[in-house]
Amino acid sequence: MSLQVLDPTAEDVAVATTHAARLTSLQGRTVGLLDNGKIRVRELLDYMEDILRAEYGVARVIRLKKPDASRPASADVIAGMRAADAVISAVGD
Repeated sequence: MSLQVLDPTAEDVAVATTHAARLTSLQGRTVGLLDNGKIRVRELLDYMEDILRAEYGVARVIRLKKPDASRPASADVIAGMRAADAVISAVGD
């Protein structure tokens, strides 16, 4: 009898990147709000969107959603993030 061992971890692919320049203000900017698919995160992001618009002058909010918290964001979600000046990832529970 043989024993097969499986490695459940994802393969990491090293990619050289640079950090984005820090924003001095959110006024007039586009912010992406990433929903991780957990319970009550939508309500949290609704509240955050209201604050970002009213108190920080955010001009546009892009709502993004992962299928669930255990999987990485899809290519479509990553592409949506690129349209934002800043992204906030939220975890609900």
